[in-house]
Amino acid sequence: MGRVRSWTVNRRIALPIAAGGAVVLALGGLYGTALAVGGDIDQGTRVLGVDLGGMSRAEARQALTRQLGPAAAAPITVKIGDRVEKADPAAFGLSLDTEATVDRAVRTGYGPGTVIGSLFASGSRDVAPVIGMNEQTARAAVDRLGLTTEQHVRDGAITFEKGTAKAVTPLPGVSLVEDRALATLRDAYLRPHTAPLVLPVARTEPRVGAEETGRAMRQFAEPAMSGPVTLTVAGRRMSITPAVLGEHLKMRTDGQGRLVPALDSKGLLADPAVAPTIDEVTRTPRNAVPGLAADGRVVITDQGRTGRKVTQDALGRAVLPLLTRTGAAARSGEVATVAVQPDLTADETRRLGIKEKVSSFTVEFPAAPYRTTNIGRAVELINGSVVMPGQEWSFNRTVGERTPENGFVDGIMINDGQYVKSPGGGVSAVATTMYNAAFFAGVKPVEHGAHSFYIERYPEGREATVAWGTLDLRWINDSGHPLYIQARSTDTSLTISFLGTKKYDEIRATKGPRTNITPPGKRTGSGDTCEVQTPLEGFDVTVGRTFVQGGKEVKREDFKTHYTPRDEVTCTPEGAPEASPGATPSATPSAAPGGAPQAPAPARTPSSAVADSAGTEAQRHAD
Repeated sequence: MGRVRSWTVNRRIALPIAAGGAVVLALGGLYGTALAVGGDIDQGTRVLGVDLGGMSRAEARQALTRQLGPAAAAPITVKIGDRVEKADPAAFGLSLDTEATVDRAVRTGYGPGTVIGSLFASGSRDVAPVIGMNEQTARAAVDRLGLTTEQHVRDGAITFEKGTAKAVTPLPGVSLVEDRALATLRDAYLRPHTAPLVLPVARTEPRVGAEETGRAMRQFAEPAMSGPVTLTVAGRRMSITPAVLGEHLKMRTDGQGRLVPALDSKGLLADPAVAPTIDEVTRTPRNAVPGLAADGRVVITDQGRTGRKVTQDALGRAVLPLLTRTGAAARSGEVATVAVQPDLTADETRRLGIKEKVSSFTVEFPAAPYRTTNIGRAVELINGSVVMPGQEWSFNRTVGERTPENGFVDGIMINDGQYVKSPGGGVSAVATTMYNAAFFAGVKPVEHGAHSFYIERYPEGREATVAWGTLDLRWINDSGHPLYIQARSTDTSLTISFLGTKKYDEIRATKGPRTNITPPGKRTGSGDTCEVQTPLEGFDVTVGRTFVQGGKEVKREDFKTHYTPRDEVTCTPEGAPEASPGATPSATPSAAPGGAPQAPAPARTPSSAVADSAGTEAQRHAD
């Protein structure tokens, strides 16, 4: 038995050795065969369908370039939202790296050291190509693509044009997700596509979608434009066409994704198709007008009247409900009017204590067309003003800027020490009259300025001028009672009266002598703006205001005014030589501002201003 086991073992050992020798001999032959028939790349190796099996590296590179080159350069069709674009691979920095692809094919095969194994390999092996991407170029191209293809979100909307409602289709917002787009382009490069390559996008849905837009069209917009609406205002009828309605009608979102109508009632009220009828039935209120009886008491000369108007809210409330109705009868309605009370009624006048004349002052002046216009316009704006206790009155705020749009024309004013033409010339007469009316009413002065040089028709030290934006005439009603301002003018005079309740029995004015007298100089001018000017000395003067109550002086105020000299000005034709300083003045008669030429006036002349202070007799005030 032992001999049998030994033989068996020996046999088993001998057989593998014998077989191994045969295998070695066989593999040696196969290795030689593989070396004779093989290249750098294993049999069956393919890249995107290109068979590289058995090729050398150089042959593989040529095959890839020849067969994949056109596909590598072909534009890529991409879809971004609803837009389809063609993308140039080179512009995106994409390319086929044939060298690296061949290296990959060799590395993933058996290679020269394993060529025997390749003889036993069956089937084929697909090797992915190596794609090159220039990151900087790619990102710049994707940025550009994102900008050109971005679609901003658009809410559904409804517009009204020429009496027709039109729906605006909602659109989602679409923007390219750039980082993901780069990876998608690289992964899809060189791969066959039957449809555009869809790039990743971020979408923003509209707040007002197609469903809501359709509902708003059916339920409101189309009925609104289905025909005219007829309105009755205080017995007058008017028809408003869809075209007119559409000009003032919009649909806006309510913030919850719902479209609601919005009517521009103010614009509709002013529309030429509506305004004339409204104007026929409305009227402005008129204030009661206090006047003076012979005994100085205040009487109501005009009771005034109540006004009537149509408000924009009332028009909107009448029109909007009719727009969703159909048929002429159903689309008819009435617009309510409201009463407008005047600012000052007869009862209010009596209640406020406007019962007597508090002060009055008159200024006379030479007639001139520009004075008639400018003084008359300022009087129109001032007359009827009511100044409540503690309230400030302002000339500039009440009269406004002296411009043609405000009703003023060019006149004569003082600038740089001489008369010149300027808009609003002559209103200083109104300022002076107002200043004196306030002076004798005893109210508190806040701001005022005298003319730079003295003008003979005004009282010395009791006159005022104004300039828009730089100098105002302001006072505060500290009388304890409302004051009604009455202003009247003619071509040659102007009177302003304060009506109310007297605080003092009398206001007296005093004036001191001229001091610091300065002689005038001489100047020569030319051109259209030159105005001849008579000479007058400069001086200082102090005026006083004395408050009298119960026959006794209870308070006194002094006001000092400085006047510069009024130089003599002669005018020569433009282009003519000007007289040298100190030359004998021209014999040409001078002209008062706005008046006819006259001989040079003396330095001191009687003033033509008339004051009437709180019940005292009218008296003339000398210089």
